Amino acid sequence: MKLEHFRDIIRRIPRGSIMTYGEVAAAAGHPGAARQVVWALHNCGPEIPWHRVVGAGGKILLPGEAALEQRLRLEAEGLRFTNTGRVQTPSKKDLQTKLNPSRTSGRKNRAKTR
Repeated sequence: MKLEHFRDIIRRIPRGSIMTYGEVAAAAGHPGAARQVVWALHNCGPEIPWHRVVGAGGKILLPGEAALEQRLRLEAEGLRFTNTGRVQTPSKKDLQTKLNPSRTSGRKNRAKTR
């Protein structure tokens, strides 16, 4: 399992959206590997939007100042938090559509007529 698989998924999380560590692992083809996603984020470069990855239920799991920075970054992208400090998550269906855009062509499917 390569950490780069996880980083590729994280790079594709759109602005204003989040995924959990477990969702990133599953999207990379490694369900159950949430802890490895955490390792993929250690010492990642600035091109990785690490702040868009949160714990289950939208909870920020980082300690201290890192948690504050993550929250501020998410708020700057338009996300809001509940009174309990969890991110109010957008529709997962919308996120999946953004991560895996449908293929479109200039051709429309039409029933054949004879």
